[in-house]
Amino acid sequence: MLAAAPPPPSAAPVRGEDLPVPAGIVWDEALCEYDFGPFHPMAPIRLTLTRELARSAGVLDRPDVRLLAAPVASDEQLSRVHDPEYISAVHRASAGMEGLSTDELDDLMRFGLGGDDVPLFRGMHTASARIVGGSLAAIESIRAGEVRRAVNFAGGLHHAKPGSASGFCVYNDAAAAIRHALDLGEQRVMYVDVDVHHGDGVERTLWDESRAITLSVHETGERLFPGTGFVQDSGGPGAPGTAINVPLPSRTSADGWVRAIRATVPALVRAVRPTLLVTQHGADTHRLDPLADLSVSLEAQREVMLLMRELADEVCGGRWLALGGGGYAVIDVVPRSWAHLIAIATGEPIDAAAPLPQEFVAAADAARAAHGLSPEPGINTFGDGRPLAVRDWEQGFDPADALDRAVQAARRVSFPEWGLDPFLD
Repeated sequence: MLAAAPPPPSAAPVRGEDLPVPAGIVWDEALCEYDFGPFHPMAPIRLTLTRELARSAGVLDRPDVRLLAAPVASDEQLSRVHDPEYISAVHRASAGMEGLSTDELDDLMRFGLGGDDVPLFRGMHTASARIVGGSLAAIESIRAGEVRRAVNFAGGLHHAKPGSASGFCVYNDAAAAIRHALDLGEQRVMYVDVDVHHGDGVERTLWDESRAITLSVHETGERLFPGTGFVQDSGGPGAPGTAINVPLPSRTSADGWVRAIRATVPALVRAVRPTLLVTQHGADTHRLDPLADLSVSLEAQREVMLLMRELADEVCGGRWLALGGGGYAVIDVVPRSWAHLIAIATGEPIDAAAPLPQEFVAAADAARAAHGLSPEPGINTFGDGRPLAVRDWEQGFDPADALDRAVQAARRVSFPEWGLDPFLD
């Protein structure tokens, strides 16, 4: 078992609980320059439309909401989580395909650069490093007590490895933000990843770091990229128990997804007692996402976002950095999901039954027309019109159910490492 958890955080100035505490939203139009081209699933329109929906819903105009800059992270900052040879390769890739010889292109492929997942584009280094810079700026703002919560919905690029790009991710802003927080004196950081894909890059980068605990809830790697994230993967020799994985069966429902998260995440966060919570909210768990096989609703995603806020408030004084991540239903799902995230981080949640603002509807229709897409029928509110009916774990688990077996397997491996009873807690 790991050493005792640290006391509640004291690094940030304490504010009176009756006073509003600003929340920070990372935004810069230049974040949309992270663009792999018109036929790539990770279209930057998902960022533009998220901002438009949050703006037209009045969320960005709330009192005590601060826009945070997204500066370009320096090579020195990137080298805290990435190999210098890899950073140099990304610099070379930033010229794009033109002018590179076959040998040069082959060399970049060694670093995961130039294939279908991560095609080259001009300015790749600057665009990728800006996303990292936004997450670092959010950490610094939280550490300084300028904001208590922050959101970088352009971030969450959790597949990038120390020495290679992977899964549409060039630089790993989540790992960089956690490392930066630790470098600045944070005592213990917990990372919770609820993207449909395993947060493999963050886990690998922090594999042997005892002050960073990574917890990923994802569709099983037996069926989905990146093919990792099994319950027995639990941390390096110097940090046993700090990597926690909850792989779920394909076609897990919205109720089942929330059930699995409630059965694992709260108890572990309370046991770890981090001084800072970092979460990743890939919208690709949604039933309409074209690249995965879960059947999660916007109501379920909203419920989990609320849970993360409650845990941050309870355990680490509200100090919470929330990141975006995957999500490839870029018009119909991602903006609605992340607008909920921004609203929850900045104050009052948006009712899932509330109608979408007409300004956003017009922008979404224009985006569909530009991409030759037809609208998904019935998308006119912030939710899917699918109320949750979650059976909590305390009511017992069914060993004949594949989801319950997966959850209990994860509890059996991870809970004892943190002094928890997998059958009771």
